[in-house]
Amino acid sequence: MRRAGASDADGVAAVWLRSRHASVPHIPAPVHTDEEQLYVDPAATGTGLGSRLVDLAKAANPKGLDLWTFQANTGARRFYERRGFIAGATTNGDNEEAAPDVQYHWSG
Repeated sequence: MRRAGASDADGVAAVWLRSRHASVPHIPAPVHTDEEQLYVDPAATGTGLGSRLVDLAKAANPKGLDLWTFQANTGARRFYERRGFIAGATTNGDNEEAAPDVQYHWSG
């Protein structure tokens, strides 16, 4: 046993996904596909990694992108707005997390 390093990232993610899926039906099934889950380590905030990921997503979807974030997540909202996303639809929490959210759109 050893602490995982950067070169272990793919393997660690694969183990997490396999164990998460194997836990159903004991825990609720994931509400998003494996491909829809993307997170940046909080320690990497402000390093440009998130901007690079958004740039990659824009390049892969030049006709536009839609995404959702929680209304209370002011940091994420500010991040997306600075990158050209426009706030649109909102909910009062009628989603799987039962938390108010907002949809953002980038028109490409």
